[in-house]
Amino acid sequence: MNIKSDAIDRLFESILKLETVEDCYKYFEDLCTVKEIQDMAQRLEAAILLNKGDSYQMIVEKTGLSTATIGRVSKCLNYGSGGYLETIARLGAGVKNTEKEAASTGEDK
Repeated sequence: MNIKSDAIDRLFESILKLETVEDCYKYFEDLCTVKEIQDMAQRLEAAILLNKGDSYQMIVEKTGLSTATIGRVSKCLNYGSGGYLETIARLGAGVKNTEKEAASTGEDK
């Protein structure tokens, strides 16, 4: 699915202009509903926990997400464009997925 457009480019560019977490709070509170912000935060948390190897049940308990949403995050984490993994690495949030790391270096687990 190609979501690229001038409007979406402008949205992403506006996000890249934010400098602090406080700037993000102000902007996203205007841009999104509280529920949308919470949903995005929960999905990122699920990706971090999946990447660490946590079970779906543990993630349900920690985040309140449905197993269907966790499954979608897992699919994106494993077969998506790499955005979750790049972001997790940049945040320093968790252990890298050792299977992916081994595959990319050609090493055995």
